[in-house]
Amino acid sequence: MEPHNHSSLSGFVLLGFPSVGHVRGWLFVLLLLAYLFTIGGNTLIFLVVRLDPALHKPMYHFISLLSFLEVWYTATTIPKMLANLLSEEKTISFAGCLLQTYFFHSLGASECYLLTAMAYDRYLAICRPLHYPAIMTSTLCAKMIAGCWTCGFLCPISEVILVSQLPFCNYNEIQHIFCDFPPLLSLACQDTSTNVLVDFGVNAFIILLTFLFIMGSYGRILGAVLKIRTAAGRKKAFSTCASHLLVVLIFFGSIIFMYVRLRKSYSLTLDRTLAVVYSVITPLANPIIYSLRNRELLKAIERTIFRKGGKACPTHH
Repeated sequence: MEPHNHSSLSGFVLLGFPSVGHVRGWLFVLLLLAYLFTIGGNTLIFLVVRLDPALHKPMYHFISLLSFLEVWYTATTIPKMLANLLSEEKTISFAGCLLQTYFFHSLGASECYLLTAMAYDRYLAICRPLHYPAIMTSTLCAKMIAGCWTCGFLCPISEVILVSQLPFCNYNEIQHIFCDFPPLLSLACQDTSTNVLVDFGVNAFIILLTFLFIMGSYGRILGAVLKIRTAAGRKKAFSTCASHLLVVLIFFGSIIFMYVRLRKSYSLTLDRTLAVVYSVITPLANPIIYSLRNRELLKAIERTIFRKGGKACPTHH
């Protein structure tokens, strides 16, 4: 096959789910419902935290921003997946593919950092409760959030630049459900060992470092919880971070296998399965996990939706 640079390519073809056949319509309905629930659930949590004064605390501030992030995180991939399920032409331009990859990884990296900030917040609240109000001030909280977004959007730039310089062959079918670095590297017509090594370095730094920090925080939290003498006290202390830990395990469990590797890909089926977990299932599960396992948030949602007398929700400046 003759190599071509990106200027000679009209675009790529996203194969998506090539084996669904006659169940394509049902898959479209399921994915659409999942997307609508994800958008609705995360938007509800974001608005409730903003509108309810009882939730104006650092922990809920982080949760609301995680929900806000999930709305945009899913918007980078799922609408295109839905369109491809209905269309015979599953094309995407070279620039569009790079943009989708960049924003998907930027938001994913931002989520890693945000989950780390949430773990630090829980560590301070449980292990240093007397110092917590003095340390976790609104100023520090704002700086941590700004740092999460800034670092997240800077991290994938080097990977995107390297991929944009690769020559691609006539074969332009991406064996994946959305544009991503591993399937793009598989289409390149030159040695991509440098790209694989850079991807591994960036992903290992972002994913493994944040995951180890989170696990270290929870190790200290567990030690502090076990020192509490009463079972009720231990349950109350750990219940404040159980939801966050569950989200961390689901999200990091899938992206570690997908991105921290010194090879372009595993089997196509495994790559697609892992992609569905971290791009669809995790954002879908977040509002369920946080609302069902957090009584204070659940009560706030009820107060907001079923406010007596149909009074408008107050805004706070």
